[in-house]
Amino acid sequence: MAQLPREEVALDRLIICPKCHTIHQKVEIPKGKSAKCDKCGRILYHYDARILDHGLALGITGLLLFFVSNLFPLVRVEMLGHEQHVTIISMVFSLFENGFYVVGVVVAFMVFIFPLMILVVYIMINWLMMQHKGAQLTKELLVLLSKLLPWNMLEIYLVSILVALVKLIGLMQIHFGLSFWALALFVLLDIYLSKSIRIGEFWELRRRIYYAP
Repeated sequence: MAQLPREEVALDRLIICPKCHTIHQKVEIPKGKSAKCDKCGRILYHYDARILDHGLALGITGLLLFFVSNLFPLVRVEMLGHEQHVTIISMVFSLFENGFYVVGVVVAFMVFIFPLMILVVYIMINWLMMQHKGAQLTKELLVLLSKLLPWNMLEIYLVSILVALVKLIGLMQIHFGLSFWALALFVLLDIYLSKSIRIGEFWELRRRIYYAP
């Protein structure tokens, strides 16, 4: 079994509570158990051998929902005999066509590029660890994932769509498309993943997989 890189040894023994920021010394825990902060009681990490299987399944499911939500119309609007289909991509392009270039770039990253990157990175991390491959690559992907997670704001985008539709519902007929329901399911799954992904647990699992004696 490979040895943990020297620059990671000292930091690998410590963990910071995300709630009260108390520094703790890591201890080995059995499967299915959790380690809690002795100051505020917040769960610091837990060891679940099934986290990779569940993570990979949820990641692939999220990826499928993401593509469905982007490939088909979100809503179909009818007004005075005219009909128009609205998709996520068409919304972004309409911002560019109307000269809102900065807003268009921001929306593209927030609702398309960043969520897609998070899913792909999350799936790669779970798959590599399941295969016991890519120790250095998983390290780089975990760092990247920790930087991407705060920029995922797809749920805010969904809420803004609902607010706009509520304002327009008295002016035109609105029919929800397949992509809208796929997007709603994806946002729920995305919120669950965002809350359940604890980067520290993946670092601990990485150490157990690649460097445990």
